[in-house]
Amino acid sequence: MTKITVFRNHDGAYLGFDCLGHAGYAREGEDIVCAGISALVINTINSIGIYTTEKHETDADEESGEIRLRFQKPAGHDAELLMKSLVLGLQGIQNTYGNDYIVLNFKEV
Repeated sequence: MTKITVFRNHDGAYLGFDCLGHAGYAREGEDIVCAGISALVINTINSIGIYTTEKHETDADEESGEIRLRFQKPAGHDAELLMKSLVLGLQGIQNTYGNDYIVLNFKEV
């Protein structure tokens, strides 16, 4: 199961996210749930880096499947829009395939 935690402050501004684990929907190389999650997460990170000026840090561990992004300050307009798009896509996967493969949580920090 892939667990994604999206971090926001008390005002609802995005502070980053953690994505951990492999979906386990199918065998490696055939897991469409894991591929969809990975595509959304990696595209969001790349888009934030290319299309915004947000200062952020990322970290990834292929073995555990962990990908982490943290903004140095709450996300501005463009990064917020990209984060909303990420959440929308992840919620779509969760609604289609269920909580056995993907769990999306929000945490106020």
